[in-house]
Amino acid sequence: MKNLVVLTGAGMSAESGISTFRDAGGLWERYPVEQVATPEGYAANPKLVINFYNERRKQLLSVQPNKGHLLLAELENQFKVTVITQNVDNLHERAGSRNVIHLHGELTKVTSSLQPNNPKFIRELRPENYEVHWGDKADDGSQLRPFIVWFGEPVPMIEKAIEYTESADIFVIIGTSLNVYPAAGLLNYVRPGVPVYLIDPKEVKVTSGHKINVIRKGASEGMEELKNVLQKEFV
Repeated sequence: MKNLVVLTGAGMSAESGISTFRDAGGLWERYPVEQVATPEGYAANPKLVINFYNERRKQLLSVQPNKGHLLLAELENQFKVTVITQNVDNLHERAGSRNVIHLHGELTKVTSSLQPNNPKFIRELRPENYEVHWGDKADDGSQLRPFIVWFGEPVPMIEKAIEYTESADIFVIIGTSLNVYPAAGLLNYVRPGVPVYLIDPKEVKVTSGHKINVIRKGASEGMEELKNVLQKEFV
């Protein structure tokens, strides 16, 4: 089985109704990034940040994986699929994808404010307990915070993502502007000659030596086209 590595961004989940951050009307227009997605914002107003992510979790209860997520999961029947996602939702997992690397953390998890990347303190929340309150403590006694990689924090999973990218036989990019690093730099680790496909309804500026096969469609329609291409070319 060929190694199919897929990098996904906000456009992957947009069709499911998850608000994107960067588009017009997106979350950054309503909540300044400095307030809700930086360590400084959390230090200044932790209750605001905790409530912001409570609202994001509640949104998960009202959305479902879209056809793009489902088609990507189906490809596991024919390829060894690794999904590297910049998204913090759990829609890939709910669609059935089994090997998902979350670069920017996971919305359904909380952790210690003092040692956010210590596995001892990372805890999965059940849907009935998605609300975190001020005063809820991690096992080290610190306030529970979202298990999210904020701007200015290290990205612990990037090394693992690079390893998978270097072993890719096919590399696919879906619904990401390729503006956020280090995720945007993963394309530089794709081996020369490996086919690269990009699914996005909008133009994405790619600075890379790779030939990019562009599918100018949304995640669901784009995945349908990609699935047909992959089955003809590689199965």
